[in-house]
Amino acid sequence: MNDVPEREPGSHTGRHRSRGRPRIESARAAPVKALDRGLHLLRAMTSASGSSLTNLALHVGMPPATAHRILTTFESHGFVQFDAETQKWSIGLEAYRVGSQYLNDTSLIQAASGVLHNLMEQTGETANLAIADQGDVVFLTQAECHSPIRAFHPPGTRGHMHSSGIGKALLASLPQREVEKILQQRGCPSFTDKTLSNPSALFDELSAIRARGWSLDDEERHAGMRCIAACVKNVFGESIAGISVSGPTARLTDDDITRIAPIVVASANELTRLIGGADTNS
Repeated sequence: MNDVPEREPGSHTGRHRSRGRPRIESARAAPVKALDRGLHLLRAMTSASGSSLTNLALHVGMPPATAHRILTTFESHGFVQFDAETQKWSIGLEAYRVGSQYLNDTSLIQAASGVLHNLMEQTGETANLAIADQGDVVFLTQAECHSPIRAFHPPGTRGHMHSSGIGKALLASLPQREVEKILQQRGCPSFTDKTLSNPSALFDELSAIRARGWSLDDEERHAGMRCIAACVKNVFGESIAGISVSGPTARLTDDDITRIAPIVVASANELTRLIGGADTNS
């Protein structure tokens, strides 16, 4: 059936409307029910991710059979994922990628501009902003320091997460199972003699990062370079990005790291606040 009436409401002329763009009022009054249900279910998963089909169906008030059809459709496009072992549904990578693209293009980079500049001025080193994407750390923007020897990551630069300050901070925010999947997909190659290429050593490091609230790339990607990083969080307290300071080891000594790490954490918390995020550790 055609949801758009052939006649203009209130018209007595009998003239038919042209078959072109539907009336805006009609389109708004009659949303696509299946799509509306699907988006309602997907939105609910942001707070109930990792739930069984029964719990999700109850949460949104729809029959389990209907919820299952919607979830399997989303799964085929990568927006949700199903763990056969636990029988739990959770948000998929594609949903994260779409959401990350919005942040990349709008509020996150805009909000980060001043924060990165202030961080660079406070520390005298280059400040960076990056996110995780498809198992990589991806640099979005940076505020370069004034020193001739400095770190440089052009926007869009990708790298392995296990050898990156921001990458390790983001890995530390994930469940171990998700970290294991990333390592299986991307590997754990060595770049220097300090790279944590042994998964056991990496997991020990991630535990330490969670305990202290910041991460350190200690010449693990490039010899002679160090990086201190902390996570930026969204409204749900989930880590969606990271801020870091990077520079030569000669300028980032152990004493410098002790001094700078709290500044990096404070900057990440400031950006979290600016984008309306929630710091669950505060």
